[in-house]
Amino acid sequence: MQEMVKNLSLLLLLLSHGLFFLHVATATPRSYHRFTQDATQFPAISEYDYIIVGGGAAGCPLAATLSGGGSRVLLLERGGVPDEYPSLATSSGFLPTISTTSQDSPAQPFASEEGVTNIRARVLGGGSAINAGFYSRAHPEFFTDVPFNWDLQQVNKSYEWIERALVHRPDVRGWQAALRDGLIEAGVSPYNGFTVEHVTGTKIGGSIFDAAGRRHSAADLLAYARHDRIRVATRATVDRIFLNQVQTNSSSVLPATAEAAGVVFLDRLGRRHHAMIRPGGEVILCAGALGSPQLLLLSGVGPRAYLATWGIPVAVDNPDVGEYLYDNPRNGISILPPGPIDHSLIQVVGIPDGGDAFLEAASYVVPFVSPVESILLHRAAAPLYINVATIMEKVAGPASFGSLRLASLDPHDSPFVRFNYFTDPSNLDLNRCVSGLRRVGEVLQSRSMAIFRPAIGTWVPGGSDVRRGEFHYVGSPLPANRSDDDVMRGFCRRNVATLWHYHGGCVAGKVVDREFRVIGTRGLRVVDGSVLTVSPGTNPQATIMMMGRYVGQRILAGRRYRRNRRRHTPAAVAPPPPPDL
Repeated sequence: MQEMVKNLSLLLLLLSHGLFFLHVATATPRSYHRFTQDATQFPAISEYDYIIVGGGAAGCPLAATLSGGGSRVLLLERGGVPDEYPSLATSSGFLPTISTTSQDSPAQPFASEEGVTNIRARVLGGGSAINAGFYSRAHPEFFTDVPFNWDLQQVNKSYEWIERALVHRPDVRGWQAALRDGLIEAGVSPYNGFTVEHVTGTKIGGSIFDAAGRRHSAADLLAYARHDRIRVATRATVDRIFLNQVQTNSSSVLPATAEAAGVVFLDRLGRRHHAMIRPGGEVILCAGALGSPQLLLLSGVGPRAYLATWGIPVAVDNPDVGEYLYDNPRNGISILPPGPIDHSLIQVVGIPDGGDAFLEAASYVVPFVSPVESILLHRAAAPLYINVATIMEKVAGPASFGSLRLASLDPHDSPFVRFNYFTDPSNLDLNRCVSGLRRVGEVLQSRSMAIFRPAIGTWVPGGSDVRRGEFHYVGSPLPANRSDDDVMRGFCRRNVATLWHYHGGCVAGKVVDREFRVIGTRGLRVVDGSVLTVSPGTNPQATIMMMGRYVGQRILAGRRYRRNRRRHTPAAVAPPPPPDL
């Protein structure tokens, strides 16, 4: 009894300090390192129930979930483990990570054909291992806009599973607090406090950085896998999917022309490994909006005429593979505050009524090298650091889309991509960008932002009030005439950037069906951002991780159904049609 009272007192103490909100483990995790090895350590031939290609935001929870059902699971990740890159561990490492261009960088750089620089994750944990950490669920309309067989009760449970393991309430101060107050002054209301739900107004969202600034990526979810039923291969680049031709039967529930049998992957030494699936098993692509359509094309799933130009044998003729590729345009401003400012990544978001664009902010302490120093000094005794603060808007949707093409037959090479920013005939994206930037201007004019303008003297006797000058901008300031639509549209076009929320290329209804299965195949699914035609909410990582858990649960439920049906159905009685699982 005394021990129980002691534990209850501790729980009440945690609750009183707000430390027990989300990060509560549901099980004692086992480190994923015990079942994770470099791909060179894997045999030339092996067999599994499920082979998951891509250890990112969807692949990690999917692998952990499927292993929990007793299936033998192989997870293939083309990058290394997060521990190899110290900059990934903390929020202060965000800018150095996305700025590096090394051959083994966890953030592989690429540029769209429009010239917009971008990155794709190349590390266990995927985008959740390199991003700004913001966590917020999808907007409610997402589940009607994206045509999957959503069970909303299971969706909610899947979100909660992620949140118990990874998500924390951030400590909002400094630049983030100023944004919060400025948004409210600018009419982005109501103020919703802390919530992981997508709600109109100003809110504090969740973060995968804890109170000490340590990152908790999707890779951490592997700790909840059954360690005896899963293997993770790092630096394993999948070359292609083995697809066997099957005889088309139009009367079958799922007519198909090809059936997945396994994959061939390359280790870092260039050696080939064959991983095959057992009867009833599946290959599941979680390689992201660039990797999944690229791998389908390399495996012969795509437009027949296009594949023929590469000499790729056609397994499934589908003209939509690699099409409908979206990226949400980002625009904003950066300033040099007059004094020190805390480092912060995205914690606060403004969701104006109508949801045209979402407003977010970040602040950094970055090293600065002047032209004089770089020319005259061999090496400075100590680096000079400056503070930079940013407010940005992300266009919702978007409506504009582009496509993806192979750059080569080498799976290590990023494909060619074109997002066609601001090309939708209705100008919806441009109008949303203009609306968002005008709101940014209103936030900058708020009282909450005044302290980030340089002081130029006192103008009230006694100095109780300080006159402030204009912001010191880094890069382009907002246009002075923000009422002119053409001027604002020009700013949007000239300064467009990415927020790394690109998606599509294997979209639902055209490349995958309502259960994420690749149309025209058996035993092959895609579960990642490539299946989406719209970015979920303000930031996609919460929903992508949820999808991994959700689809894993659906697959396990289907296996249990089929196993029970075989066990209880007499041989002479025809079984009922299977559920859509």
